[in-house]
Amino acid sequence: MRLQVKIHHGHLTDSIRAYAEKRLSKLDRRLHDLTLVELTLSREHNPSITQDHSAEAVVYTKGPSIVGKEHAETYEAAIDKLVDKLERQIERYRDKRTHEPRRVASRRKEASLAEAEPEAEPEPEPEAEPEPEPGTSDEAAA
Repeated sequence: MRLQVKIHHGHLTDSIRAYAEKRLSKLDRRLHDLTLVELTLSREHNPSITQDHSAEAVVYTKGPSIVGKEHAETYEAAIDKLVDKLERQIERYRDKRTHEPRRVASRRKEASLAEAEPEAEPEPEPEAEPEPEPGTSDEAAA
């Protein structure tokens, strides 16, 4: 996993970078080695906002990109929330990529087996209705 850490409205300290790398390394087990994870930290300078530190991450996967954004009172807390959210999303993404094709393949296999088996009981042929005699039809009575 490749990690890029960016910051808006402030400067990035070594302790925050190290903390982010440590926490996001949990995702490394679930992602390919060349997957890019882009972490953007930002801070709102509005005193009325209590959770003014935000962390946003974009995981560029082979399929759709996975995006998560969290707000908290400190960068560390925002990163913790974000990692939890990304773990759930990545696990769901991996399950879809590995389990769903297997389910489809097993359904196809079951369907092909059902078609290949001969039916045990042949269907009865429908009986033909006898043709009415020319003198007894409803048309003759009218």
